[in-house]
Amino acid sequence: MEIRAGTGGEEAALFASNLFNMYKKYALKQGWKFNILDYSPTTLGGFRQITFEIAGPEVLKKLAREAGVHRVQRIPKTEKSGRVHTSTATVAVLPKVKETDVKINPNDLEVSFFRSSGPGGQNVQKVETAVRIRHKPTGIVVSSQEERSQQRNRDKALEILRSKLWQARQEKQSGEITEERRKQIGQAQRAEKIRTYNFPQDRVTDHRVKKSWGNLEGIMDGELDKIVEVLSKKSNK
Repeated sequence: MEIRAGTGGEEAALFASNLFNMYKKYALKQGWKFNILDYSPTTLGGFRQITFEIAGPEVLKKLAREAGVHRVQRIPKTEKSGRVHTSTATVAVLPKVKETDVKINPNDLEVSFFRSSGPGGQNVQKVETAVRIRHKPTGIVVSSQEERSQQRNRDKALEILRSKLWQARQEKQSGEITEERRKQIGQAQRAEKIRTYNFPQDRVTDHRVKKSWGNLEGIMDGELDKIVEVLSKKSNK
């Protein structure tokens, strides 16, 4: 999964962090394995972007419909006049793809190394173990910084790249590459949303099924089962 801050500046980055914690807690409640791959933090504790992998039974089935633009309406901590702000974050859900499914030409890769920005210990921060890969034919850039060795980070970055190339190929084959990408990521504008998290009204609304739930705090704490269940029933119809 990949979460990116959209419209709303620092508040959008904080919301991206909230969504990350929501999915992490949900994954742990499900007994799934959870591993951060890459992230770009902000000074106030948010994320410009964060990429992580989740592994376990029915992961893709339960989380596939989380992809899209998520919108939050709340009063930011930095807001002094008490006004409600609207911000967004985008969520992408990519399946892990086998090497045999997507062949990558090494000559198409531009690989660079950098120091991890994370709390991975002295070894991680003093040595350039983090890896960034640019796929020259498509311009796709991926990175991994949470593993302790350069080789492990390279392997993880290639996994992300493989998934993104596979997704692009699937979209192209279906003839909907532009439309599908817009549906999943959008332009992170406030109007392009699949779900709204309204804090003043303590309500989460999924606009695809036109249904709302209360107990927003519980949902942000990883209690996503009721939402996932409704979305699963709709997708099976």
